[in-house]
Amino acid sequence: MSKTNKSAILVFCLLLFLSSVSSLPQVTDKNRNLDDRVRAFLSKTEYRWRDMNVPETDGEILYNIVLENKYTKALEIGTSTGKSGIYIAWALSKTGGKLTTIEIDRGRYEEALVNFQEAGLSEYIEARLADAHELVQELAGPFDFVFIDADKDWYTDYAQALIAKLEAGGCIAAHNVYERRGGWGGHGGTGDFFEYMKGLTQFETTILTESRGGLSVSYKKKAM
Repeated sequence: MSKTNKSAILVFCLLLFLSSVSSLPQVTDKNRNLDDRVRAFLSKTEYRWRDMNVPETDGEILYNIVLENKYTKALEIGTSTGKSGIYIAWALSKTGGKLTTIEIDRGRYEEALVNFQEAGLSEYIEARLADAHELVQELAGPFDFVFIDADKDWYTDYAQALIAKLEAGGCIAAHNVYERRGGWGGHGGTGDFFEYMKGLTQFETTILTESRGGLSVSYKKKAM
């Protein structure tokens, strides 16, 4: 092989390497500062969460799902006071995405706004004070990640309203979901939701054993 050809191959390999590196999330001072701020906030508030927020383990699972799949268009149904939203938005701050989160209770909504601001994540979150029964129907989407943690008897209705708005490869995660056994419907009817999602051939659905709060995930299959 001539020196010219070897040089051309080396240049090509270098360009390919640089291209692959440039496509990775870049760690900046802003990223590091935000990470420090979020961690400090979560540490300070570790024992203050109430109002049906997710446990830390499940928050970390949500964070990892969003980050590992590079999701950018997230929807949360049931903000509560914002703990799950903080984990989701924290991951979205790294993927270049944004979270829309819906809460019907004004007190919880206003407390969540304060928490989002203190954690430094407000710019990655659009918080809506609304009835999700109505708003979910109106939202155009598309979404690539959905987290449901609201009134349990409506989980199936929420899913039905969002399936067509979920991108291929996207995920619907839901909290407090337990498999129906012996005719029992699980926690507040979430067993029926789990059976419904398991019956959809375009989804792969499971309940994560590492979750402390019955976290189900349903991934929408990509077209072959």
